[in-house]
Amino acid sequence: MDKNKKLVIIGDGEFAEIAYEYFTYDSPYTVEAFAVEKQFITQKSLFGLPVIAFEEMEQTYSTKEYEVFTAITFTNFNRVRTRLYNEAKRKGYSFASYISSKAFVWRNAKIGENSFIFEDNTIQYNVEIGNNVVLWSGNHIGHRTKIKDNSFISSHVVVSGYCEVGENSFLGVNSTFVNNVSIGKNSFVAAGALITKNYGDNLFLKGSPAKPDSKSSLELFNIKE
Repeated sequence: MDKNKKLVIIGDGEFAEIAYEYFTYDSPYTVEAFAVEKQFITQKSLFGLPVIAFEEMEQTYSTKEYEVFTAITFTNFNRVRTRLYNEAKRKGYSFASYISSKAFVWRNAKIGENSFIFEDNTIQYNVEIGNNVVLWSGNHIGHRTKIKDNSFISSHVVVSGYCEVGENSFLGVNSTFVNNVSIGKNSFVAAGALITKNYGDNLFLKGSPAKPDSKSSLELFNIKE
Protein backbone atom coordinates (compact mmCIF):
# COMPACT_ATOMS: atom_id res chain seq x y z
CA MET A 1 0.00 0.00 0.00
CA ASP A 2 1.37 3.40 -0.99
CA LYS A 3 1.78 5.75 1.99
CA ASN A 4 1.06 8.94 0.10
CA LYS A 5 -0.97 10.94 2.64
CA LYS A 6 0.16 12.76 5.78
CA LEU A 7 -1.89 12.72 8.98
CA VAL A 8 -1.95 14.43 12.36
CA ILE A 9 -3.95 12.62 15.04
CA ILE A 10 -5.79 14.83 17.51
CA GLY A 11 -5.44 13.26 20.95
CA ASP A 12 -2.80 11.11 22.65
CA GLY A 13 -4.87 8.70 24.75
CA GLU A 14 -5.75 5.06 24.16
CA PHE A 15 -7.92 5.72 21.09
CA ALA A 16 -5.15 7.87 19.61
CA GLU A 17 -2.70 5.00 20.07
CA ILE A 18 -5.14 2.60 18.42
CA ALA A 19 -5.72 5.06 15.57
CA TYR A 20 -1.95 5.34 15.06
CA GLU A 21 -1.67 1.55 14.81
CA TYR A 22 -4.54 1.18 12.36
CA PHE A 23 -3.67 4.14 10.14
CA THR A 24 -0.01 3.04 10.07
CA TYR A 25 -0.58 -0.59 9.14
CA ASP A 26 -3.87 -0.50 7.24
CA SER A 27 -4.21 2.79 5.34
CA PRO A 28 -2.41 5.07 2.85
CA TYR A 29 -1.62 7.55 5.67
CA THR A 30 1.65 8.25 7.44
CA VAL A 31 1.09 9.65 10.92
CA GLU A 32 3.40 12.62 11.48
CA ALA A 33 2.35 13.99 14.90
CA PHE A 34 -0.22 14.05 17.69
CA ALA A 35 -2.01 17.26 18.68
CA VAL A 36 -3.35 17.91 22.19
CA GLU A 37 -4.78 21.03 23.81
CA LYS A 38 -2.03 22.82 25.73
CA GLN A 39 -3.50 22.33 29.17
CA PHE A 40 -3.66 18.56 28.67
CA ILE A 41 -0.16 17.92 27.28
CA THR A 42 1.67 15.45 29.54
CA GLN A 43 4.33 14.09 27.16
CA LYS A 44 6.56 15.48 24.45
CA SER A 45 6.40 12.49 22.14
CA LEU A 46 4.44 9.32 21.41
CA PHE A 47 5.75 6.46 19.24
CA GLY A 48 8.74 8.70 18.52
CA LEU A 49 6.50 11.41 17.04
CA PRO A 50 6.00 14.91 18.47
CA VAL A 51 3.03 15.77 20.67
CA ILE A 52 2.21 19.36 19.74
CA ALA A 53 -0.23 22.02 20.95
CA PHE A 54 -3.55 21.72 19.16
CA GLU A 55 -4.00 25.49 19.33
CA GLU A 56 -0.86 26.06 17.24
CA MET A 57 -0.76 22.99 15.01
CA GLU A 58 -1.42 24.79 11.72
CA GLN A 59 1.79 26.80 12.20
CA THR A 60 3.86 23.65 11.62
CA TYR A 61 1.46 21.26 9.91
CA SER A 62 -0.09 23.05 6.95
CA THR A 63 -3.79 22.62 6.27
CA LYS A 64 -2.90 22.12 2.60
CA GLU A 65 -0.40 19.32 3.22
CA TYR A 66 -1.81 17.43 6.22
CA GLU A 67 -5.14 15.84 7.06
CA VAL A 68 -6.31 15.20 10.62
CA PHE A 69 -8.28 12.62 12.55
CA THR A 70 -9.89 13.36 15.93
CA ALA A 71 -9.20 10.29 18.07
CA ILE A 72 -11.46 10.86 21.06
CA THR A 73 -14.08 8.34 22.20
CA PHE A 74 -17.47 9.27 23.72
CA THR A 75 -16.01 11.51 26.45
CA ASN A 76 -18.68 13.85 27.84
CA PHE A 77 -21.32 12.20 25.63
CA ASN A 78 -19.35 12.75 22.39
CA ARG A 79 -18.97 16.48 23.09
CA VAL A 80 -15.17 16.59 23.36
CA ARG A 81 -14.63 14.75 20.07
CA THR A 82 -17.22 16.92 18.34
CA ARG A 83 -15.78 20.18 19.68
CA LEU A 84 -12.25 19.35 18.54
CA TYR A 85 -13.54 18.15 15.18
CA ASN A 86 -15.36 21.44 14.66
CA GLU A 87 -12.37 23.49 15.81
CA ALA A 88 -10.05 21.65 13.42
CA LYS A 89 -12.57 22.27 10.63
CA ARG A 90 -12.54 25.99 11.42
CA LYS A 91 -8.75 25.90 11.11
CA GLY A 92 -9.25 24.68 7.54
CA TYR A 93 -8.18 21.03 7.84
CA SER A 94 -9.52 18.15 5.80
CA PHE A 95 -10.32 14.95 7.67
CA ALA A 96 -9.30 11.34 7.25
CA SER A 97 -11.68 8.46 7.83
CA TYR A 98 -10.46 4.95 8.56
CA ILE A 99 -12.29 1.87 7.27
CA SER A 100 -10.71 -1.41 8.30
CA SER A 101 -9.71 -3.77 5.52
CA LYS A 102 -11.36 -6.42 7.72
CA ALA A 103 -14.77 -4.68 7.64
CA PHE A 104 -17.49 -5.48 5.11
CA VAL A 105 -18.80 -2.30 3.52
CA TRP A 106 -21.21 -2.59 0.60
CA ARG A 107 -20.29 -0.58 -2.49
CA ASN A 108 -23.00 2.09 -2.18
CA ALA A 109 -22.74 2.70 1.56
CA LYS A 110 -21.78 6.27 2.42
CA ILE A 111 -19.36 7.10 5.22
CA GLY A 112 -18.62 10.68 6.25
CA GLU A 113 -15.38 12.39 7.23
CA ASN A 114 -13.54 11.87 10.50
CA SER A 115 -15.22 8.49 11.00
CA PHE A 116 -13.56 5.29 12.19
CA ILE A 117 -14.83 1.84 11.23
CA PHE A 118 -13.14 -1.00 13.11
CA GLU A 119 -12.75 -4.63 12.01
CA ASP A 120 -15.67 -7.05 11.71
CA ASN A 121 -18.29 -4.40 11.07
CA THR A 122 -20.93 -5.23 8.47
CA ILE A 123 -22.32 -2.17 6.70
CA GLN A 124 -25.01 -3.13 4.24
CA TYR A 125 -26.69 -1.79 1.12
CA ASN A 126 -27.38 1.97 1.05
CA VAL A 127 -26.38 2.59 4.65
CA GLU A 128 -25.50 6.22 5.44
CA ILE A 129 -23.00 6.95 8.21
CA GLY A 130 -22.43 10.61 9.00
CA ASN A 131 -19.40 12.66 9.96
CA ASN A 132 -17.41 12.11 13.15
CA VAL A 133 -18.87 8.66 13.86
CA VAL A 134 -17.10 5.73 15.55
CA LEU A 135 -18.11 2.10 15.02
CA TRP A 136 -16.07 -0.09 17.34
CA SER A 137 -15.63 -3.74 16.33
CA GLY A 138 -18.24 -6.34 15.46
CA ASN A 139 -21.41 -4.39 14.65
CA HIS A 140 -24.15 -5.02 12.07
CA ILE A 141 -25.68 -1.98 10.37
CA GLY A 142 -28.64 -3.08 8.25
CA HIS A 143 -29.70 -1.91 4.80
CA ARG A 144 -30.82 1.72 4.36
CA THR A 145 -30.12 2.60 7.97
CA LYS A 146 -28.83 6.09 8.79
CA ILE A 147 -26.36 6.81 11.58
CA LYS A 148 -26.25 10.57 12.13
CA ASP A 149 -23.22 12.77 12.90
CA ASN A 150 -21.09 12.54 16.06
CA SER A 151 -22.47 9.18 17.21
CA PHE A 152 -20.54 6.36 18.90
CA ILE A 153 -21.46 2.70 18.46
CA SER A 154 -19.65 0.39 20.85
CA SER A 155 -19.41 -3.33 19.97
CA HIS A 156 -21.73 -6.18 18.94
CA VAL A 157 -24.60 -3.81 18.27
CA VAL A 158 -27.28 -4.93 15.77
CA VAL A 159 -29.13 -2.17 13.95
CA SER A 160 -31.63 -3.69 11.54
CA GLY A 161 -32.84 -2.27 8.24
CA TYR A 162 -34.48 1.13 7.68
CA CYS A 163 -33.49 2.47 11.11
CA GLU A 164 -32.26 5.92 12.07
CA VAL A 165 -29.92 6.85 14.93
CA GLY A 166 -29.99 10.55 15.81
CA GLU A 167 -26.90 12.72 16.07
CA ASN A 168 -24.69 12.65 19.17
CA SER A 169 -26.02 9.24 20.22
CA PHE A 170 -24.31 6.39 22.04
CA LEU A 171 -25.24 2.72 21.51
CA GLY A 172 -24.07 0.35 24.24
CA VAL A 173 -22.61 -3.13 23.83
CA ASN A 174 -25.09 -5.76 22.57
CA SER A 175 -27.93 -3.30 22.07
CA THR A 176 -30.38 -4.28 19.32
CA PHE A 177 -32.75 -2.40 17.01
CA VAL A 178 -35.62 -4.11 15.18
CA ASN A 179 -36.48 -3.00 11.63
CA ASN A 180 -37.92 0.44 10.88
CA VAL A 181 -37.31 2.20 14.19
CA SER A 182 -35.67 5.53 14.95
CA ILE A 183 -34.23 7.24 17.99
CA GLY A 184 -33.69 10.98 18.32
CA LYS A 185 -30.59 13.05 18.87
CA ASN A 186 -28.63 12.68 22.11
CA SER A 187 -29.92 9.16 22.68
CA PHE A 188 -28.04 7.02 25.19
CA VAL A 189 -28.85 3.33 24.66
CA ALA A 190 -27.71 1.10 27.51
CA ALA A 191 -25.87 -2.18 27.04
CA GLY A 192 -28.23 -4.98 26.07
CA ALA A 193 -31.19 -2.70 25.38
CA LEU A 194 -33.76 -3.80 22.79
CA ILE A 195 -35.27 -0.95 20.75
CA THR A 196 -38.66 -1.99 19.38
CA LYS A 197 -40.31 1.38 18.60
CA ASN A 198 -39.52 5.00 17.85
CA TYR A 199 -38.20 7.37 20.51
CA GLY A 200 -37.55 11.13 20.57
CA ASP A 201 -34.61 13.25 21.65
CA ASN A 202 -32.48 13.28 24.81
CA LEU A 203 -33.56 9.90 26.19
CA PHE A 204 -31.70 7.34 28.28
CA LEU A 205 -33.08 4.04 26.96
CA LYS A 206 -32.58 0.78 28.81
CA GLY A 207 -34.09 -2.66 29.23
CA SER A 208 -35.56 -5.32 26.94
CA PRO A 209 -37.78 -4.04 25.50
CA ALA A 210 -36.26 -0.64 26.15
CA LYS A 211 -38.03 2.11 28.05
CA PRO A 212 -36.93 5.67 28.85
CA ASP A 213 -35.33 6.20 32.23
CA SER A 214 -36.67 8.98 34.44
CA LYS A 215 -33.35 10.75 33.93
CA SER A 216 -32.63 12.19 30.47
CA SER A 217 -29.41 11.41 28.62
CA LEU A 218 -28.27 15.02 29.10
CA GLU A 219 -28.87 14.76 32.85
CA LEU A 220 -26.92 11.50 32.88
CA PHE A 221 -23.84 13.37 31.63
CA ASN A 222 -24.65 16.69 33.34
CA ILE A 223 -24.89 18.48 30.00
CA LYS A 224 -26.82 21.75 29.81
CA GLU A 225 -28.02 22.72 26.32
